[in-house]
Amino acid sequence: MSVARLKSNPPQPAACERAIAAAYNQAGDNYMSYADGDAGDLFAFSGLYAYGDRRIWEMLVAKLCALRATGQRSLRVLDMGCGPGTWLRRIVTRARAIGFTDIAARGFDIAEAQIHRARTLSADLAGLPGVKLSFEVGDIFRPLAEADRSVDICLCLCGVLNHLPKDELPRVMAEIGRVTACVFVTSVRTVGSTPTLYIDGLEHARRFHQDNDDNRLDVELDDGRSLSLPSHLFTAAELRDLASPHFAIEDLTGLDLFHGRFADDPRWNPGGRADDSFVRELDRLEKSYCRDADFIDHATHLLLVARRATR
Repeated sequence: MSVARLKSNPPQPAACERAIAAAYNQAGDNYMSYADGDAGDLFAFSGLYAYGDRRIWEMLVAKLCALRATGQRSLRVLDMGCGPGTWLRRIVTRARAIGFTDIAARGFDIAEAQIHRARTLSADLAGLPGVKLSFEVGDIFRPLAEADRSVDICLCLCGVLNHLPKDELPRVMAEIGRVTACVFVTSVRTVGSTPTLYIDGLEHARRFHQDNDDNRLDVELDDGRSLSLPSHLFTAAELRDLASPHFAIEDLTGLDLFHGRFADDPRWNPGGRADDSFVRELDRLEKSYCRDADFIDHATHLLLVARRATR
């Protein structure tokens, strides 16, 4: 006799909040080097996700330059799930360099430890003339404080949306659409991506299991800690359908189809090839297949770039 597998109830916002906050608070300062690379060099792009991060940064620089080319000198940025604040620090630094003179940037994260880190790292920037840079403890389930169509660039990067219950995603996306004036940018983990712990490298796990039926990741770390995180992995079609009611989609692309799997790095690819011609070939393959329907859902992340839909 076969027994049908009973699916657990979907996680509710309060339970998700507690689980996510606990995981990222425990990660502490280690999360910075895992997610973003060298804390002392904003533009080194030396971490595990360096290839995809460089692609995101190239796109964001182009958006900043396009806004500035219109003669605009004020800039409003919101980073939802900002972690240690790396992306806001990058944007504020570059925005000042290209001539924005009135910059207001707000980041929030559910993990108090990450907000403490962001405030510490951004202290010098926050005190500059024309810059209002703030970091707050908060979560994406709550209504956003920003007024309608008041934010030039809305960010939600590094898998923040992966941690939300599926039935909450449309409401959250509608709220993001409400406050966005120009551009919304998000990156999420895909159904066919390489495994992730979200908070640290795989080498620090004794075991882990991604349950795609219950949208949950269970991890036992080598220091004895255990955690269970909401973890919903996206398809490109699903992400497009989620954003389309509120945004005109400019681009939907796969980030890191090949680099993470084949590049030479002893942390996850010992004995790989390191010559320049091989890296150039990986770059060529990325550009050729990053939007291909047969490949995109196997990227490490999906990158969605969208504009506020006109009504």
